[in-house]
This record gives sequence, structure tokens and C-alpha cells, in this order.
Amino acid sequence: MAEDKNLIEVPKEFEKIVAELDKMTSLEISKFVHFLEEYWGVSAAAPAVVQAGPVNADQAGGEKEEKSEFDVLLKDAGSQKVAVIKAVKDLTGLGLGESKAIVDGAPKNVLEKAKKEDADKAKKTLEDAGATVELV
Repeated sequence: MAEDKNLIEVPKEFEKIVAELDKMTSLEISKFVHFLEEYWGVSAAAPAVVQAGPVNADQAGGEKEEKSEFDVLLKDAGSQKVAVIKAVKDLTGLGLGESKAIVDGAPKNVLEKAKKEDADKAKKTLEDAGATVELV
């Protein structure tokens, strides 16, 4: 891992902090991370992923929970790529270059965790521009 840190560019605003951390042992850094987690009430751990098998209606108590947040996935730009780039730009507020990167990188999320109404509107806008879109 010591070899890998030379490949990572340290942002200027973190140079002093990284220099201080380089002087510490792994145990000291671990304690420091734990302190920051407690101080700010956050966790540096990756969220746990729970994998569950399919649940039938009987197991779920007969009620199906309705999804409230959706990702708007641009699957394909179609033949009207310029129109789709413009639609992505309008929907996200990103610049032209970032919007083009999303369209060029399809399949790619245009919006994440959008409310159902917003996701439906975004899907319609993108489809009207000629794109193939899926809500996930």
C-alpha cells in the first residue's frame, strides 16, 4: 500500500494533514478515525449490503412496499444525440461537457434517488429527445 500512495495526487488543501498522518502509526491513524467518527457522528465504514432471497406476498405480510426513489438510467442516446445531451443538461444543471460525458457513457444514471414524479418527468423528457430510458 505504501507504493500506491505515490500514485495518488494529494489535493493541495490536504497536504498538511496528509503529511501529519504520514508520521503516525496505523494504530494512531485508526484511533484518529474513530475519534472523527465520534466527533462528527459519522462512520467511515462502507454501508452493509444485505442480500436476501425473493420474498413472496405471504412472507411480506401481504403488503408490498412501494418504491419512492428512482434512478433514471439512460440506456441509449438513440439517433438524436445532441437533443439528448441538451435534455440531460437541462435536467441535471450540469455543463455541456459533463452532460455529453453522461450521454457518451451510456448506460449511465442521469438522476439518482429522484422522487417518482421527478423521475417520470425526466424519463419522458429524455424519451421525447430520442433516448432509451429505464427507471430503476
